[in-house]
Amino acid sequence: MSTIQYHSEKHVATLTIQSPPANALSSTILMDLSENLDRIEKDHSIKAVIIKGEGRFFSAGADIKEFTSFQDSSDSEGLAGKGQQLFNRIENFHIPIIAAIHGAALGGGLELAMSCHIRYVDEEAKLGLPELNLGIIPGFAGTQRLPRHVGTAKAYEMILTGTPISGKEAEAAGLANKSFSQDELFSEVDRLAAQIASKSAPTIQHVMNLVPYAHTSQFGEGIQAESEAFGKVFKTEDAKEGIQAFIEKRKPQFKDQ
Repeated sequence: MSTIQYHSEKHVATLTIQSPPANALSSTILMDLSENLDRIEKDHSIKAVIIKGEGRFFSAGADIKEFTSFQDSSDSEGLAGKGQQLFNRIENFHIPIIAAIHGAALGGGLELAMSCHIRYVDEEAKLGLPELNLGIIPGFAGTQRLPRHVGTAKAYEMILTGTPISGKEAEAAGLANKSFSQDELFSEVDRLAAQIASKSAPTIQHVMNLVPYAHTSQFGEGIQAESEAFGKVFKTEDAKEGIQAFIEKRKPQFKDQ
């Protein structure tokens, strides 16, 4: 049985991690997540993806029990490589992926969330990288992605102490886009995904291609790519519809063309 429940509705796919009680990220979960991304890539009707956890947590970390089966460093390097490859794939995915974080996103769970494009969080959730408490270090690119979001000094503090922060603190630090009460979280994530999915597919995909330039020194290439993409989308039927709808003061009816 898959550790990931797949559901799609109105151009939004939802992937729910199902590995109670902690939704710990095992090799099996990483494989099942990858297979579901394969499924989404083949379904051109999907415009947004939500990743969330079933039960009490988003994901409380990697599967520590799995660590005890490692025979040598090649096993641990292999697991780290699988996680890094998958999370890089999520970060570079062609449509936006939203993490709905409740309960806890710790260790590998936070590293998964950080690879997503948008993070909405339960204000009381715990987010952190506690690996040093186990005598190890983050292995799914946590040392690289956390500083992007919270800055170098805060990343040092969080990683070196292993102390988690709340969802409300994560929002203030830039690690989460917005925090909500647990009762509001999932409905707000659904609302966000629906809002994104109402847009024209070509425009979504161009934005997903263009924004990553901002993380590099290739600013000139980024604005050139933006100019070219602007020219392409301006010729689409959806652009004509969107502009006409604005003039007529009505909601556009995009056909993803």
